[in-house]
Amino acid sequence: MFEPMEGGCLCGRVRYRVTAAPLDGAYCHCRMCQKSSGAPLQASAEFPLEAFEVTEGRLKAYRSSPWALRRFCPDCGSQISYERAENPTYVSVNIATLDRPESFQPRMHIWRDSRLPWFETTDDLPRYDRDGPRLGG
Repeated sequence: MFEPMEGGCLCGRVRYRVTAAPLDGAYCHCRMCQKSSGAPLQASAEFPLEAFEVTEGRLKAYRSSPWALRRFCPDCGSQISYERAENPTYVSVNIATLDRPESFQPRMHIWRDSRLPWFETTDDLPRYDRDGPRLGG
């Protein structure tokens, strides 16, 4: 049985809750995730769109590409989520913004063709040069 999870931004002005189990999750090595997070990769978990609710504050949206909409705290800049710009069915939540990020581990690495050569992980998860067999990027 799934227990709702909560999370928020660095400054605490934005809080959210997810009320359904994750559909999937991945470590993404694409250049957009690198730039939006300021890190070599971004870990995300996908939830049904209707299961994601902002409970405090409001998120600002940025269309980072023709197909991607990223939402972040307008005060501290923490990126909270990603969704398809057109007809989204799920929201991809940055795992590190969960109050208990250890409660969900991604199951694969995607977009490894953009991986920074000086960064490598030691897990045994499947690795895909592009998007993997999941909901989509």
